[in-house]
Amino acid sequence: MWSSTVTRKHSNPPDSPRRFAVLAETLAAIRPADPRAVAEARAHQDRLTKPKGSLGALEEVAVRLAGAAGVCPPPMPEPAVLAIFAADHGVHARGVTPWPQEVTVQMVANFLAGGGVANAFAAQAGVSVTVVDIGVAADLPDAPALVKRKIGYGTADLSKGPAMTVDQAARAIEAGIEVARDLVAQGARCLITGDMGIANTTASAALVAAFTGADPGEVTGRGTGVDDATYERKVGVVREALRVNGVTRAGSEASDALRVLAAVGGFEHAAIAGYILGGAAARVPVILDGVIAGAAALAAAALDPAAVDHCLAGHRSAEPGHTVALTALGLHPLVDLELRLGEGTGGLLAHPLVCAAVRVMHEVATFDSAGVTEKPV
Repeated sequence: MWSSTVTRKHSNPPDSPRRFAVLAETLAAIRPADPRAVAEARAHQDRLTKPKGSLGALEEVAVRLAGAAGVCPPPMPEPAVLAIFAADHGVHARGVTPWPQEVTVQMVANFLAGGGVANAFAAQAGVSVTVVDIGVAADLPDAPALVKRKIGYGTADLSKGPAMTVDQAARAIEAGIEVARDLVAQGARCLITGDMGIANTTASAALVAAFTGADPGEVTGRGTGVDDATYERKVGVVREALRVNGVTRAGSEASDALRVLAAVGGFEHAAIAGYILGGAAARVPVILDGVIAGAAALAAAALDPAAVDHCLAGHRSAEPGHTVALTALGLHPLVDLELRLGEGTGGLLAHPLVCAAVRVMHEVATFDSAGVTEKPV
């Protein structure tokens, strides 16, 4: 669970730190997993009244969170907040999805009214929901759970040139950082990623291809369930976007990551990358959802690889690019139910498992304290 194909080195800060001061400050605050806390957590797991390793991946979750927090046992990851970052995409005009673009703003209204699948899962898990307008192609009325951080009214068509300017991408990252900071200041002890944006799986495929070097055909999926003709068009659009923008594989510098993110990403990808960085800087765990979060996490890792130490993969999406992203990040999903909805649904389903893993560290007795005889060595 700790291995990663992401190079473990600190990237140089992005261009013009004075322009992107929040990003530079956040990157400077991120620390990798604490090896002392990791060792203590592993040793504590082995002293608990159970056979060593009998809780499987849950033991690794608890160890990972101890390393991220720098303390054993790690803090309970609750209360948790789901932030759904919503934005539109210019590439929608290329016919990569049969869903009309206005569904984005309609679904935002649905989330705010409590009517989405994410709302139902959040209620079941006891997680609060915040919706962030980072780039919806319409003006939204005020609502208690809505945070307005709009960078633009949707991105440009990434198949014809950069989806965003570098400045827009950096501003979206900083908006995500500030959302994370605000939620942590309000008491959140676990952040869950969510997204909404018609055509955002196209941008996700382009980002995964750019950050991993994978072929577009390997990482492009059917999103909301497109037919064969639309799927072939979608793969072609991803190839075209990478070619038109001169993107091969992202380099190791933060400025490279920003340029790639601006070229073929979305406002929500950039904001989720910032949300991840903000959580990492605060040493608050971030549960990633599906392929959109995976693509955003690749961008965050390119900005600072240590950010990945603070992330958990909530689930594995049915989108093929998500598996490629998780492999590159060195993360193993907690849930694999063939979900492909987004919204944060997979992360929400994983949250009770994460809480259970940590509660074991706090409440299960050791062999010594319980007077239970250990298995002979």
